Amino acid sequence: MSSPTRTPESLETSFAPFRQKMQAAGLSDSAIRAFRGSYAALLAGETGMIPEATISPAKDLPCADALTAPTADRAAGLLQQTVLIKLNGGLGTGMGLEKAKSLLPVRGADTFLDLIARQILRLRAQTGSEVPVFMLMNSFSTSADTAAHLAARFPELGGRETWELMQNKVPKVLAGSLEPATWPANPDQEWCPPGHGDIYACLVGSGWLQRLLGSGVRYAFVSNSDNLGATLDPAILAWFADSGMPFAMEVTRRTESDKKGGHLAVRLRDGRFLLRESAQCPKEDESHFQNIDLHRYFNTNNLWIDLQALKTALEENDGLIPLPPIMNKKTVDPRDGSSPAVVQVETAMGAAIECFQSAGAIEVSRTRFAPVKTTSDLLAVRSDAYELTEDFCLRLHPDRDGQPPHLHLDQKLCKLVDGLEQNFPHTPSLLHCRTLLVHGPVECGPGVIFQGNAVIHNHTSAPVKLQAGVHEGQISVG
Repeated sequence: MSSPTRTPESLETSFAPFRQKMQAAGLSDSAIRAFRGSYAALLAGETGMIPEATISPAKDLPCADALTAPTADRAAGLLQQTVLIKLNGGLGTGMGLEKAKSLLPVRGADTFLDLIARQILRLRAQTGSEVPVFMLMNSFSTSADTAAHLAARFPELGGRETWELMQNKVPKVLAGSLEPATWPANPDQEWCPPGHGDIYACLVGSGWLQRLLGSGVRYAFVSNSDNLGATLDPAILAWFADSGMPFAMEVTRRTESDKKGGHLAVRLRDGRFLLRESAQCPKEDESHFQNIDLHRYFNTNNLWIDLQALKTALEENDGLIPLPPIMNKKTVDPRDGSSPAVVQVETAMGAAIECFQSAGAIEVSRTRFAPVKTTSDLLAVRSDAYELTEDFCLRLHPDRDGQPPHLHLDQKLCKLVDGLEQNFPHTPSLLHCRTLLVHGPVECGPGVIFQGNAVIHNHTSAPVKLQAGVHEGQISVG
C-alpha cells in the first residue's frame, strides 16, 4: 500500500473523523494519540515489514538460570516496588469460548485465574502486606466475568477499582479510502482490539501510571494470563533492577512449534533489539523467519518495565510509545467475506523493546513459558507433562528436558473446547510422550498413557475407545 507524501495538515484532516469517533466513544486522549501514530504510518504507506536484510540474529544473551536469588529482605523490598500485570483481554474465541479464556479450568476445578490469584496471595503472605500490586488488563468482553469470578472466589483481592486496567478499542480503517469503516448492521464490528501494545496508552489514559509511581511502584512485570509459568521471580526482578535497563524481554529458545511466532533480532542501523512478528516478515524472507537455528530466541511476552523510564519516554514522544504498527487485512464483518475490506491496525507490547535505548533481553527456560492458544495446548497443560508447583506455577515437568509434547489433534473434532472434552473426557498421561497425532474421533478413558510417538488414525464415525494402559506407535481403524 503506497500513497503520496502527506503534510501534517493533510494528516490532521484525514484523522479528524477518527478523532471524533473515538472521542464520541469516550476513549482517552492517550488512546487517540497512540492510534493517530499508527494511522499516520498507514497513511504514509508504511507496511510495518521488517526485511531480513535490515536485521541480524540476537546472540549471547544472559541466562536466567545462572542468576542468584536475592536475600529475603532484598526480595521483599523489591516486591514493594513492583506491580504484576496480567493480560486478560482474550475471549478464546478460536477455541469456541464466549468468556475470558482465563476462566477455563486447567487443574481440577481451578482456572488460570484461580492459580494466578493464589500466586499473588502466596507472595503477599510472604511479604506480610498487600504487595506486590496486582492488576489485570481486561477488555470490555472479559471485565464483567472476571470481576464476578474474583469477587466470588478471592474477595481479599479487592474490587475491580483496585486491580483493573481496561483495554481500549480502535476504529477499523476502510482499505480503499482509509476512512473510518461503518457497518450499520452491527456497529460493534466497526471497532477492533488494538493489540496488547495498547498497554502503554492504557496505563497513561487510566491514570494508573501516575498512581503507581506516586505510591512507590517502580517496576512492572507483564505477562499473559494463559501462561502460568510466568511467575514474579525475585531473581529476575533483582537482575532487572540492578541492570538499570528501562525495558527487558524474557525470551526462550525456539522449537519447531514456535517457528511462526515472533522472534528477537537486532536492527542493523542502530544496534537496538527489535521484535519481528510473522505479519511483519516479507514472504520472500519466510524461510529465514522460520529458521530456528538462525533466529534462536522466541518472545515469551514476559516483559519487565521501569515505569519511571516509561513515563520519561512518553513525555519525550508526545504521550505515546511509537510502536511499529502491524497491518492486518480483514473484512469489516469477519463472518461476511463480501463486506468491505478493512485494515485493522494493531501493535505488540514487546515491540517497545526497540523504543528504549539500552533495552535488553534475558534467556529463560521453557518452564516460564506454557501458553495456551489451542486445545492441543490446553490438553498438554492439563496433563502430567506439566507440574503444579507449591507456588502455584504450572511448569513443564523436569523429565521433559525443556521440550513440551507436540500434539496434533483432529481440528474438525477437537478445535473447540467442547470437542476436546468430548474426545478426551479424561486427561491422558503425556509425561513421556514426544508426539501425539489424532485423526478421527476417540474416547479417552481413565488411566491412558501415551508414550514416545503415538498416532491414531480412525477412518470411521465411531470413536476409538482408549482403555487404561500404555499406548505407543500407530493405531489404525477403518
